[in-house]
Amino acid sequence: MALDRRAFLGSVGAATAAMMFPSCRPVRRPPNFVFLLIDDLGWVDTGTYGSTFYETPNVDALASSGMRFTAAYAASPVCSPTRASILTGQHPARLDITDWIGGSQRGMLLPAEYAHQLPLAAVTIAEALGQAGYVSGFVGKWHLGDDPYLPQQQGFALNVAGHGAGQPASYFYPYRDRDGRSTRWDVPDLAGGSDGEYLTDRLTDEALRFLEARQNDPFLLYLAHYAVHTPIESKQELTERYRAKLESLPPLASPAVVEEHGRAFTRQVQDNPAYAGMIQSVDESVGRVLEKLDDLGIADDTIVIFMSDNGGLSTLAGTHNAPTTNVPLRAGKGWLYEGGIREPLLVRWPGIVEQGSVCSVPVTSSDFFPTMLEMAGLPLQPGLHRDGVSLVPLLSQRGVLDRDALYWHFPHYHGSGSRPSGAVRVGDYKLIEWFEDGAVELYDLATDLGETTDLSERMPEWAAALKARLTAWREEVGANMTRPNTESQ
Repeated sequence: MALDRRAFLGSVGAATAAMMFPSCRPVRRPPNFVFLLIDDLGWVDTGTYGSTFYETPNVDALASSGMRFTAAYAASPVCSPTRASILTGQHPARLDITDWIGGSQRGMLLPAEYAHQLPLAAVTIAEALGQAGYVSGFVGKWHLGDDPYLPQQQGFALNVAGHGAGQPASYFYPYRDRDGRSTRWDVPDLAGGSDGEYLTDRLTDEALRFLEARQNDPFLLYLAHYAVHTPIESKQELTERYRAKLESLPPLASPAVVEEHGRAFTRQVQDNPAYAGMIQSVDESVGRVLEKLDDLGIADDTIVIFMSDNGGLSTLAGTHNAPTTNVPLRAGKGWLYEGGIREPLLVRWPGIVEQGSVCSVPVTSSDFFPTMLEMAGLPLQPGLHRDGVSLVPLLSQRGVLDRDALYWHFPHYHGSGSRPSGAVRVGDYKLIEWFEDGAVELYDLATDLGETTDLSERMPEWAAALKARLTAWREEVGANMTRPNTESQ
């Protein structure tokens, strides 16, 4: 399904030797890229998207200097599939990476089989840019396979802290469990720290070193923070700061949690001081990166992209202890409701993107590959980024996207209480299909962003048409499906 790497490298060498620059603005050199990927950050976890409890002045400033997308989607409600889609421009279902790598829950159905690594045959955006002289550095969470499937085997000249695990054992040095024992969650390549060193800060230090070393040549810095994924651990002073803020707020006028499908609970309020502290540390990281670009004199030559990999962790099966909320969106990480897949997305492109602009057009994580190629003045490679489209027409406000539907495929159970499901959005209508019984739900997101009113019985023909489109799409991409679990019967 993925184009062979060697065939790709051989086919583009001559073209990239005479690399083009964007025709819409004069530049001294191809633009640099800084891609900031935050783990589990919810749609309303920053001030620019509506949070009043979390404080994110640097992210808010980034939004003011670029474009804020209000309907940006992750290709999956969990991390590994979305990360694969960003790097390849392909849908997780086409790559067969449909669950977080390591997930294996069962229920009425057996989950679909899935790949536990990004295949080396897949061409990443780092490899594509590398053919045009870019040097790429990866810092942070990888979660797309262990050796030999690490970033340095996928086009990145530098890999700091990226390995097969999806979270750290601890956010404090030496990044092991509380007893100091070595586990598969230990974060590699971060020796030489000191007691109290915080992972988000250390990863930022490493990213700044890369910027200093590469400032004179075109680069891609891919800074993928482990935060704000569990374990929920913040610096003590920040936790105490937000605890004091919480105590100063008036009592809640509504329930702190609501039931979801009778088997899970969704948090309705942002009230976790440690989680707030984690977000502040991420925000400080964003500020440090932007300040370094200014100090090096390359801010005007650098495109900055800020995104999350799935919805905030707001919904959990059998417990009220989720750390955040995605309200007004429904549910959270692990679910195909909006809370699980709608993400914050900010893009700063000096000289092209209007400062403080807002885009409401639905876009998805598979779109970054072709977008970055076009930003760099390189020819698109539709044989590679088969499921993404370039967002340059939206960013420049000079065109529209040639796409009428977005699809999701999550044939797995999840600790949030979600069941195997799929979804499609066409216009403002979104259909969710549950694989256990084939039931569907239909929502009009223009009037019902919180997905509270199921229209499938009122609009059966439209529901049937969207379900047929979803089925046909799964067949087209070769999506792996669930199987009956005879042991559960």
